[in-house]
Amino acid sequence: MKILVCIKQVPDTTEIKIDPVTKTLVREGVPAIMNPDDKGGLEFALQLKDKFGAEVTVITMGIPAAEIILREAFAMGADRAILLTDRKLGGADTLATSKQIAAVARQLEWDLIIAGRQAIDGDTAQVGPEISEHLGIPQITYVAGLEYDPDTKTYTVTKENEDGYQVLQFQGKALLTCLASAVKPRYMSVGGIVDAYGKEVEVWGADRLGLADEEMGLKGSPTKVVRSFTKELKTPGVIHEVDPEAAVELIVAKLKEKHII
Repeated sequence: MKILVCIKQVPDTTEIKIDPVTKTLVREGVPAIMNPDDKGGLEFALQLKDKFGAEVTVITMGIPAAEIILREAFAMGADRAILLTDRKLGGADTLATSKQIAAVARQLEWDLIIAGRQAIDGDTAQVGPEISEHLGIPQITYVAGLEYDPDTKTYTVTKENEDGYQVLQFQGKALLTCLASAVKPRYMSVGGIVDAYGKEVEVWGADRLGLADEEMGLKGSPTKVVRSFTKELKTPGVIHEVDPEAAVELIVAKLKEKHII
């Protein structure tokens, strides 16, 4: 079994600030971490490795400094790491990002792709499903549990829904997006940390992807971020304890006051 895990380096959102002039995120001096949902996906992959001897490859796209989360993945138990980094890839939205990662996946051997549900710096939850579309494979999102039967080569997935859980089974290749809340990632061992810095992180550039310039980075991104902003504080609301008829009259009066009706 070969598993490809997509991970991303993100800012620690508890430290995020927004530049009041440019309205963009201030990243300088902000700690960077492995995206929590991605770390949950990595843990699911490592559990399959523990049970069935799976080979786990991690891939991330970002600046050269993103290598640190690949070292972290090595220390947790990953076998191979690929850093996709190139100035041509900068400014990629979810569509361009998914095309670029799918282009890497096409050049690797894998039975299963695992990604996080979403990244905490974007919260789009689009990249994983888009990768599956580019590769033409099924997808299961919001994964909260994963088991495998080697005799029947069947995966059993517990998918979280708004009102409960759904149990699905499949055979063959697929992409899963996982929830951080579903599993507790293992700690890096001291020996694992030492070994992680003796392993090679493969660095891939845009020239390895086989994509046209118009499909990558900013040029290949149909969406653009105009600005980022914090949520404005509002004055506390007023609680009215009245009967239903009075409540209706009060709501209608407020709607008229604001010229909504």
